Amino acid sequence: MTLPIAVSLGDPAGIGPEVTAKAWDARHARRLPPFFAVGDARSVARVWQGPIAEISDPRAAAAVFGDALPVLTVEDAGDIVPGSPDLEGGRCALRSLELAVGLVRTGAASALVTGPVSKSQLYAVGFTHPGQTEFVAERCGIAYENAVMLLAGPDLRVVPITTHVPLAAVPTLLTIDLIVAKARATARGLQRNFGIDQPRLAIAGLNPHAGENGALGREEIDVIEPAIAQLLAEGLSVTGPHAADTLFHPRARARYDVALCPYHDQALVPIKTLFFDDGVNMTMGLPIVRTSPDHGTAFGIAGRNMAEPGAMIAAIVMAAEAAARRSMS
Repeated sequence: MTLPIAVSLGDPAGIGPEVTAKAWDARHARRLPPFFAVGDARSVARVWQGPIAEISDPRAAAAVFGDALPVLTVEDAGDIVPGSPDLEGGRCALRSLELAVGLVRTGAASALVTGPVSKSQLYAVGFTHPGQTEFVAERCGIAYENAVMLLAGPDLRVVPITTHVPLAAVPTLLTIDLIVAKARATARGLQRNFGIDQPRLAIAGLNPHAGENGALGREEIDVIEPAIAQLLAEGLSVTGPHAADTLFHPRARARYDVALCPYHDQALVPIKTLFFDDGVNMTMGLPIVRTSPDHGTAFGIAGRNMAEPGAMIAAIVMAAEAAARRSMS
């Protein structure tokens, strides 16, 4: 019997509950596997009129999934108002995430899909991680540099080598060891989660035109090129450093399986431009499968029946496919 997927609802005032419910609505059309939501069931009822089945055990999810959205309720999130986040909602989001991670780690669920959270509310209730990726990695006992945030669309995958840090800090944080660790984890993840036997990695330069042979900066010469040389010596298929402004057109994308970029926006701008409604965030390097829709809480449209569920559906599909591949390896 295939285990269900755990979907943490994220902030109860955001669009996580709505897109999760809409994904359940699309379960037949998109042939989605059984999944259950983790959070406050009232956050779903506030924004959706469909059937909800509150469960206390993930094993009950499959039995009710055909007729109702299974929800494993964590705690009362207080007075839920879509579009108006508060501290009680932040606590509920964090508890939901903690429980969902634990369920997957203990084998009660096959994979984890995380809904969008409000970092400001999480920080206000004591959350100390840059984001959900780092939190899940810690809970799985994985060091930061060995966990990789990969963003995927239909024909583009990108990895930011540094993530939620000030742009001014990137040149200092970008080291040979960091690039090598991220590239190794990415390659292993593409093999395990996507079934790509010999992943092709393209690494972008930090500076305009990949530094113009040092005229526009030496990071490519001093850091990125030595990292690539080390990865090639280990047998990985790696090219670069590439000028980032020519790395994402269709012909360029056909030449690699993933593009690794030195900083956050260099990676996320192309993926969100091309695949805003169906981009998926997958964490590489974990002992579990974790995906997330590549969008935020969208408080401005929460509760208005305007949220597109495409990214949540894609995240569930990708999680199911990766879990199936891992179970056969």
